[in-house]
Amino acid sequence: MIEEQVILVNEKDEQIGLMPKMEAHEKAVLHRAFSVFVFNNKNQLMLQQRAADKYHSPLLWTNTCCSHQRNGETNIEAGKRRLQEEMGFVCELEEKTSFIYKAPFDNGLTEHELDHIMVGYYNGKPKINREEVESYKFMTVEEVKEDIDLKPEIYTEWFKIIFEKFYDFIKQ
Repeated sequence: MIEEQVILVNEKDEQIGLMPKMEAHEKAVLHRAFSVFVFNNKNQLMLQQRAADKYHSPLLWTNTCCSHQRNGETNIEAGKRRLQEEMGFVCELEEKTSFIYKAPFDNGLTEHELDHIMVGYYNGKPKINREEVESYKFMTVEEVKEDIDLKPEIYTEWFKIIFEKFYDFIKQ
């Protein structure tokens, strides 16, 4: 199996190359990524718990899905593709904002991403991919914010950053 490539970018989100995903995380090179937040009609956010065998942040809670765009793929196309792959459904997405973060992990890898935040709406039940997702649940953004304050260790780093800095872009 060929390792997936990530899109290397500068701070203006201009593509400057491609690199194998693991190499980019080993070298902490800035690359393009996205985070999708899906809400239901009760104004609850669908959270996922990452699968136990993920190479970083296993079993931590995070946004509905996230990943890396493929070369030539728009942010929206990438978000819809990954929603289908991880959660088993697709919905319309709207891009809200983007930001750069850098988060080192205990395993020696580092996420250094220009992360595009997208929001969508879906009222069905997901059909989770067990290789990617351990579980899912629905919470209001207020409940999530309170829970992050109480138990920050059960959430991914990028999710906590988004809630701290970009709360206004995702609250409904």
